[in-house]
Amino acid sequence: MQRQGFEAWWPAQKLSVRGYVEVFAHLPELLSIRHKLKRRILAQPPDVFIGVDAPDFNLDLEIDLRSAGIPTLHFVSPSFWAWRAEKVHKLRRAADHVLCIFPFEPELLRAHDIAATYVGHPLAQMIEMHPDRTAARQALGLRPEATVLALLPGSRQAEICHMLPRFLQAIRLLDVQRKNLQFVMPVLPPLRAQVETMVAQAGFGASHGPSLLQVEGRSHEALAACDLALVTSGTATLEAALFKRPMVIAYHMPWLSWKIMRRKQLQPWVGLPNILCGQFVVPELIQDRATPQALADALLSWLDQPDQCRDVAQRFEQLHQQLRRDTAVLTCDAIEKILPR
Repeated sequence: MQRQGFEAWWPAQKLSVRGYVEVFAHLPELLSIRHKLKRRILAQPPDVFIGVDAPDFNLDLEIDLRSAGIPTLHFVSPSFWAWRAEKVHKLRRAADHVLCIFPFEPELLRAHDIAATYVGHPLAQMIEMHPDRTAARQALGLRPEATVLALLPGSRQAEICHMLPRFLQAIRLLDVQRKNLQFVMPVLPPLRAQVETMVAQAGFGASHGPSLLQVEGRSHEALAACDLALVTSGTATLEAALFKRPMVIAYHMPWLSWKIMRRKQLQPWVGLPNILCGQFVVPELIQDRATPQALADALLSWLDQPDQCRDVAQRFEQLHQQLRRDTAVLTCDAIEKILPR
């Protein structure tokens, strides 16, 4: 957005906080940012306010702006159908219109008297239906004949702290059991120093250790290049599905946050591919089950079942077709309908 000429009033990383207990340390700053943002918007009212995801930050802000007469759209419906069902009531007060990225959401929202439009998932249009594995490996310098595993441990500092040590231990175990493996891990620039320190402390980099390639960004190239992915639950699981890659989904968080989340969970699945397919298409190892040995065993199971890998790739291609729409045009059409004439 900055490259397109937008001005960032605060860095986006300020909102990159997930969980319950973890947010407490950041809460004063987040509330201060939201208060300043509201005052700034009310001082110079826009024709329309578009809140992008981040419902815990945006919905209360949208309620205040809508009360002041500013039309509001919310892009990405909160997952009230999966957990925290009470969010739908706040969404009804907050948004004049909701732009949905999953096809079943508008009907659910209309049942709660919330206007909504399905615009498709932006990633489904960005990602090719049949990515070129060979070209991606060449671009990353990976061996063409190797079995490549992509590690995506998360995009937040807390996720890296909880997940990366488990991932690194898991691939050590896997490397002992299977030869000709190569591992690639995309890293966001703000997290690079933290990740490099943790990788070095885990003993990687020695000539006798697993071959772990760290790349800055380039997560889509890593997913295109890999045969299999180990992914922290979140949007990256959907990206892996759109690249038609079998995966193991994992997540671990502080004990209290987990207890709170479990009480609010409405479905048996956590990972987006499983939620959207309505079944456990790929394994999920959550909380106490996310041990390095269990992760390694689940990855090895994929490597031993090539027919199952092909089956899940076909299922993910169907999902890709369902999510692919002209998101930009559909979104602009929906925005135009609520702009003041």
